[in-house]
Amino acid sequence: MTFSLNRNAIRWIIVVSSFIIISLILWNTYTFFQNFKAEERSKMKNWSFAQKEMRKTDNLNADIGELPLEILKSNTSTPMIKVSEDGSMEHNNIDEEKAKDSLYLIKLIEKFKNENEPIEIRYKDKILSTLYYGNSPLLNKLKYYPLALMLIIFLFAAVAYFFYRSSKIADQNKLWTGMAKETAHQIGTPLSSLVGWTEILKSENVNPDYIVEIEKDIDRLQTITERFSKIGSAPTLKSMDIVEVTKSSYAYLKARSSKLINFEIIIPEREIPVNLNEQLYSWTIENLVKNAIDAMKGKGDLKLELSQLENQVFINISDTGKGIPKSSYTKIFEPGYTTKKRGWGLGLSLAKRIIEDYHNGRIKVLTSEIGKGTTIQIMLKQV
Repeated sequence: MTFSLNRNAIRWIIVVSSFIIISLILWNTYTFFQNFKAEERSKMKNWSFAQKEMRKTDNLNADIGELPLEILKSNTSTPMIKVSEDGSMEHNNIDEEKAKDSLYLIKLIEKFKNENEPIEIRYKDKILSTLYYGNSPLLNKLKYYPLALMLIIFLFAAVAYFFYRSSKIADQNKLWTGMAKETAHQIGTPLSSLVGWTEILKSENVNPDYIVEIEKDIDRLQTITERFSKIGSAPTLKSMDIVEVTKSSYAYLKARSSKLINFEIIIPEREIPVNLNEQLYSWTIENLVKNAIDAMKGKGDLKLELSQLENQVFINISDTGKGIPKSSYTKIFEPGYTTKKRGWGLGLSLAKRIIEDYHNGRIKVLTSEIGKGTTIQIMLKQV
């Protein structure tokens, strides 16, 4: 408990510290931007003073001197347009081709007005011209720096979040794997006892048909135990006749399902070898059939059809249930997704993992129509 509280406190300290650091960086950037902008305005005022000196010396026919000329030459980056009292325009640091269009210059003046306050060049209380100037390329880049910084911080936070989430999910997976293996271990003890009691019943002259059914259920429990024990481990695949394995799994479910369901199976009469893990593959068939029965609410037609095309084997399981909206074709295979009032939403996600991750196959919703039924297809490669 103490460790958990300390860990949460450390997380909050990191979050608050990061927020303070980010705020300081953004504030310093904003301050630097404003100072830089003020400095550019000061330079443009100096440029306007140099222009005024130029006009003054023109009127007096005197020598202009080097300083005003140097100031006028110093502006090599800030775009500007000078509009004289007669309406004529001069520009600097603006694309020459675009500047030939007077409408372009007028639009640019409006843009410069929004960026910076125009500077009036006066002489003897008379406005000689008005200077419109925009932000320099460096200032424009600096303006977007905080956004770039925020984007980098956001990406960093996203990476940290997904790393934390992946780590948490990995821990949860370890926990579920451990629980599954422990469940398999716990089932093993009473299962061994049931096997012993079955042998005793055989010696007591009990109806053999009862013994056969009990043994089938014991075999089923052993299969379930093996499934749970394999969770978290890479399954072993071996070449098996998929026709026989599918037929056996389907027959077991048929015998223990509602008599209101019309079961149909269409399979080839020949063997088709496929690399399978029998327990996991039969688990998939079981999940798909049970889902189909639930979709039909225990009443309807259920068909399993196994076919082969070249080196591909297709297993289609069709029902006459409520159907699936097209927008949910992929969602139904996500862990936790379910439309049932009771259920974990793990059956189809487990089937997807078994078929695609362990058997290198494919599983998908082949067709579905609301109110008419669904067909889910499994694709596996023949050996």
